[in-house]
Amino acid sequence: MSMSERQSRTSAGPTHHLLSDEAAAELSSIPTEVINLGDAPPLAPAGALTQGEVRAILLSLLLAMFLAALDQTIVATALPTIGRQFGDVENLSWVITAYLLSSTAVAPVFGSLADIYGRRVMIIVSLSLFVAGSVMCALAPSLLVLILGRALQGLGGGGIMPIVQTVISDVVSPRERGQYQAYFSGVWVSAGIGGPILGGFFAEHLHWSMIFWINLPLAIGALALLLPKMAKIPVYHRRRKVDWLGGVLLMAAAMAVMLVLTWGGNRFAWLSPTILALSGAAVLLAVSFVWHALRAREPFLPLQLMSGTVVPWAMAGGAFTMGAMIALTVHMPLYYEAVYHLTASQSGLALIPIAAISVFGAAFTGRAMVHVERYKRIAIIGTGFAALMAAAIAVLTLLPLWLFLTLLSLCSLGLGTVFP
Repeated sequence: MSMSERQSRTSAGPTHHLLSDEAAAELSSIPTEVINLGDAPPLAPAGALTQGEVRAILLSLLLAMFLAALDQTIVATALPTIGRQFGDVENLSWVITAYLLSSTAVAPVFGSLADIYGRRVMIIVSLSLFVAGSVMCALAPSLLVLILGRALQGLGGGGIMPIVQTVISDVVSPRERGQYQAYFSGVWVSAGIGGPILGGFFAEHLHWSMIFWINLPLAIGALALLLPKMAKIPVYHRRRKVDWLGGVLLMAAAMAVMLVLTWGGNRFAWLSPTILALSGAAVLLAVSFVWHALRAREPFLPLQLMSGTVVPWAMAGGAFTMGAMIALTVHMPLYYEAVYHLTASQSGLALIPIAAISVFGAAFTGRAMVHVERYKRIAIIGTGFAALMAAAIAVLTLLPLWLFLTLLSLCSLGLGTVFP
């Protein structure tokens, strides 16, 4: 439409479409900003993706997700063997903690960088870091080097999961994701069953370093399948200035919180000067991040994304559920070997109820979300049931192994309902 046509239509139109003086004054007081999007890519592909293309993209993404999921379960059963080889059991938990520290700190950073530089670049960076960390772990001559390698591996693993989930959200609508829950469940079932078994087998019959060498062919395969498909994924990123200060504050606050939760009540008393200092540093860093995010023009993590009546509670529910799953996965192999005197391979098999049974709860909830209007009630009932099973395990000690595994399976089933 030309300018003269727009002017003629405006003059010929009815007067009730014109703004009142109060409305015009209110609109004029709103600060405006002109953003140059000339360099930005289009917000949608030329044509809609077919079901076959969506399925092909998801399958390539799920291999990358399998890589990160496998590494959460395959290391746990090898920890006692690693501790015996290096003669250090006291610092053995850092093999897990270092990975969780780095991956937790960088996860939001990778998500923001994917919005700036694109999914393709950041998935390559995260997988490359993961492979480099895996090689460092496999060649580690001491426990310290192994812990540093796990931290590097966590930098890559912390980027894989958020980028994969971001790309999935680019190609599949929220309501339709329940239909693809079978794919997601298959990944976690495979990693949940295969990880503990492979970790125990490698530690007992081959060498624990194999749990890191196996990541190389998986990462290469994920890149080979994923990169040719990335051209079909809708493009939503836009180049803008990176808020490095906000990213550093966010990572530092996350690491301080993780150190408090790791050392508190274990290496240091909860009221010790070290824990109190770390707690104060975490609060100070968190407040500084919030202050900076509210004033930055384009903050690293816009706080508006975490506001409302749904998102904060969903984040808290997911955090507590994942915390319970990780805690069980890390500590159960040591418990099995110390209390039930199981071997490394047997401990791996005994981890299956935690890693695999929870997937059935997730699969059921995912499919129910497509048909049930008030689907959050499923997760509420599931977590309540999981809490009862956990209380039974805590009170009824020492249980026969079969009964312990049964209650643990029921607890994991309830926790799985939260994930979708």
